[in-house]
Amino acid sequence: MRISNNMMYQNSVNKILEGQQGVVNAQERVTTGKKYLSTSESPSAYSQAALYTNKIQTNEQYTKNINQLNNRLNTEEAVLSSITDAIQRAQTLTIQAGNGTLNASDKASIGNELEELQQTILSLMNTRSEDGKYIFSGYQDSTQPYQFDTSTGKYTYRGDQGQHSITIAEGVSIKSSDNGFNTFEMVNARLNVESNTATTTGAITASVFVDSQAEFDAFHKQNYNYDPSASASANTYTVRVTAGATTSDPDEYEILRDGAALVPAQTGTVSENGQINFAGLNIEYSGAAPGDINFTLEKPQKENVLNTLESLIQGLNDPTLNNREYRQVLSDATTQLGNANEQVVFTQSSLGGRMNAVSAISDSNKASDIQNHASRANLVEVDMAEAINELTKQETALQASQATFGRLANLSLFDYL
Repeated sequence: MRISNNMMYQNSVNKILEGQQGVVNAQERVTTGKKYLSTSESPSAYSQAALYTNKIQTNEQYTKNINQLNNRLNTEEAVLSSITDAIQRAQTLTIQAGNGTLNASDKASIGNELEELQQTILSLMNTRSEDGKYIFSGYQDSTQPYQFDTSTGKYTYRGDQGQHSITIAEGVSIKSSDNGFNTFEMVNARLNVESNTATTTGAITASVFVDSQAEFDAFHKQNYNYDPSASASANTYTVRVTAGATTSDPDEYEILRDGAALVPAQTGTVSENGQINFAGLNIEYSGAAPGDINFTLEKPQKENVLNTLESLIQGLNDPTLNNREYRQVLSDATTQLGNANEQVVFTQSSLGGRMNAVSAISDSNKASDIQNHASRANLVEVDMAEAINELTKQETALQASQATFGRLANLSLFDYL
């Protein structure tokens, strides 16, 4: 076939243009890091890469959620730790207040420090998150959870029992807060009788105090009647006192419940000073028998730490209390501060469990993110070493085409004449 000069020139130009296009494409792959410069080069790879991109973007949002959740849990942990410290200090002061050598001024000083602790705890229980929401109000997070109610003289909880959650992985939501109801309101008050002043019949007067708390707690838990259909006196006990057979004999007693004798019968002889010990109770009376001493088991109550401290402070500053009444105030505070501390520690334990779960899921999300990035890179991102090698190859080919064209352009029969 005869090849004209025009054909040879055109073919050379085409090769040079193809080489230039190859260099441009190779250079663009190097500079952009893309394996394909157009979707049409590999539609399936682009489609799969888009799925991985969605997963990566979703993981980025989960990471933001995890950071937010960690901030809230860390804030709550610090607050609960501070509350625990304050309660423990209050427990120490309560024990100190039981020193029989303290005078009124000493008790007032202890009361002043307890007031400071009470206000500190109140402030901590009303802590806000970084976005200004109250962390212990449940879903009512725009409402201050604890305020002093002047009509009742008590600190009341104004939040609800809700708990916010944050989603940190597909199908995984972690509670980001604890409400005040579960953390501070579900604190058992000290078990007691309804009144230390017993109702009596006959010529006797009497008082009833819890003398052994552990023994009384066991008795109360075993015998308190919760049935709402039971008679109003189902939890009322009667100590029936009768005179001795002779004036020189001590009085006798029998314990009744709701008017009926206990089984087995609880009877005994009254000590010389008119005291009867029963189920951790100390029953003391004066006056001549016969007569009945009636007392009622108090229904189990809940009390938050703020009100416990309020009662303790009032007791420390009340000069009218006798020694037994003052001891009852200290006993109430000792039991209830211990229960309040246990409840906060229980919440801290739950919080720690959630923080561990968040840490584990965060690690899982990071591993998944690395895998998603790697899979997407394998599909649509260029292998830089391979791309540079391709660029070099294209440049060499272009240079060869240009050199060849130069040599062919110089070919002429006149060169051989």
